[in-house]
Amino acid sequence: MSDSSRLLLQACDVSKSVSGPEGKLEILSKVSLQIQPGESFAIVGASGSGKTTLLGLLAGLDVPDSGSIKLDGHALDRLDEEARADLRRQLVGFVFQSFHLLPALTAEENVMLPLELEGNSAARQRAREALEAVGLTPRRRHYPAQLSGGEQQRVAIARAFVHRPRVLFADEPTGNLDQRTGHHICDLLFALNRDHRTTLVLVTHDAALAARCDRGIELDEGRVVASPSDASVRA
Repeated sequence: MSDSSRLLLQACDVSKSVSGPEGKLEILSKVSLQIQPGESFAIVGASGSGKTTLLGLLAGLDVPDSGSIKLDGHALDRLDEEARADLRRQLVGFVFQSFHLLPALTAEENVMLPLELEGNSAARQRAREALEAVGLTPRRRHYPAQLSGGEQQRVAIARAFVHRPRVLFADEPTGNLDQRTGHHICDLLFALNRDHRTTLVLVTHDAALAARCDRGIELDEGRVVASPSDASVRA
């Protein structure tokens, strides 16, 4: 059993449902997991298994119907929306399948934006350092439309990493990329995890990608079917 005092993320018996035309639809049922600082952790499962819903709960984007979630010792289910947003700004970075770059801003300006919103006077320098880390210094003045899909995703990773989060959530980060480019993006994510000890929580349906993580769980119809204590998730 992991030492709970060292856990960065902990979910205990988390359940979540939504209301639909035919009544309540259960998305997650009694999901539990533990993630230590610096780990890479995979959440795998088929489409509709509840992966993205779980990621949103772990990041404090929503709260569970029942159960508890702690991020760096903070009970997310006991915080209001504003307090959860403050915690995310301090601790969390996001990388999504879609790049979500602002088309009117250059790569550098897109990366600067989170720090500028916080009033950080070092935003430009930090953005340049983040772009250098993902190998995009020569493209920093280019707009998203002038970048390839892989380059846009690297900008998105730099933006997620620019405030040096303790945990990086990546939701199908290679879903819109070809296999070769996707492999490069994954190498980059794992390098950030390794070199900076940034905890990586990766949502994917790709068993080969999940196998690169330290540990993980597999979801099936909202339930855990592979233990988070396993060395790897089931293919």
